[in-house]
Amino acid sequence: MSSDVVDPPEFAAVPEELRPASAPARPGGFHPAVAVLAPAVVAGVALLVHFYLPNRQALPRSWMDRLAAWQHPYPVLLVAVLAASLLAAAGQWAWSPLRPWVRHTAPLLAAALASVCAGEIVTAKTAWMPQPYFPGPDEVLGALVEDRSMLFESTWHSLRLLLVGYATGVAAGLVTGVLIGWSRRARYWGLPLLKVLGPLPATALVPLVMLLPLPEFFCGTALIALAVWFPVTMLTSSGIMNVRVSHLDVARTLGADRLYLILRVAVPSALPSIFVGLFMGLVVSFLTLIVAESVGVKAGLGWYIPWRKGYADYAYVWAALVIVAAFCSSLMTLLFKVRDRVLKWQKGVIKW
Repeated sequence: MSSDVVDPPEFAAVPEELRPASAPARPGGFHPAVAVLAPAVVAGVALLVHFYLPNRQALPRSWMDRLAAWQHPYPVLLVAVLAASLLAAAGQWAWSPLRPWVRHTAPLLAAALASVCAGEIVTAKTAWMPQPYFPGPDEVLGALVEDRSMLFESTWHSLRLLLVGYATGVAAGLVTGVLIGWSRRARYWGLPLLKVLGPLPATALVPLVMLLPLPEFFCGTALIALAVWFPVTMLTSSGIMNVRVSHLDVARTLGADRLYLILRVAVPSALPSIFVGLFMGLVVSFLTLIVAESVGVKAGLGWYIPWRKGYADYAYVWAALVIVAAFCSSLMTLLFKVRDRVLKWQKGVIKW
């Protein structure tokens, strides 16, 4: 007789995430105490590395030379993270609603700090990655603090261009996607156009866009919108074409007209596919942003990075890249929040 234990049918039908757990889940596979204290430990190690390992790189002169070593932005940040981590560890022990968030976030923060510490070791401390191309985190944070006003202005210009271009591309992609997915005639004429224009990189059109008698902001917006339009159109049309016929038949039986079928049946059913297109479009928009800002604009991170690179100020280049990564992650997180709210009915059914 086999010794395998088989779930009864009524239990096997229950989704795995809804089954009672025999033990509490461990964040990242670590014991909760280890996970909660990990950021403080890693921050302490990073401080020891920063102060007690000698620098091998020949560091350029900067505004930080006037400050004591412990007043530099990098050690100040590490001390702040160390103090905040200890406070969060004590807070989650005293206040249970804070516990899940702290236990989930702490290992990720510890991994980020460990990556920064490793970056300092291979740059400033050992010079395995040489100056001026690979500055240490202390230089990068110093550049971020020193040039904060221009970086803030450039970030604002980039964010405005990105959002306008992304919104334009999404709007155009949703309209064309619904038309191609719903209408056979639109599909007949639209799919060949998609096959021709879709694979064409938006960045390849920069020389042509620069010849247009339009303001540079509109040229950059058009490039980003074109890059976003293709994935949104493809995924939207795919979602519309895959709507269950039975849903449409029931709505027709109840007297629904064509506009109702499109807006109240087809589009809601296609939302999972549409959101995949929105995510793909957001990623592509960031890839196009830096190139789009080379079309004669006078501000923006795409303008700032080549400008600083021309003076070999690579610490400032890395500071700008940190900002790009930060607001890319923030917008992606915001889109995830919107998706989770709009698709609440999918929770536990589809995961992506």
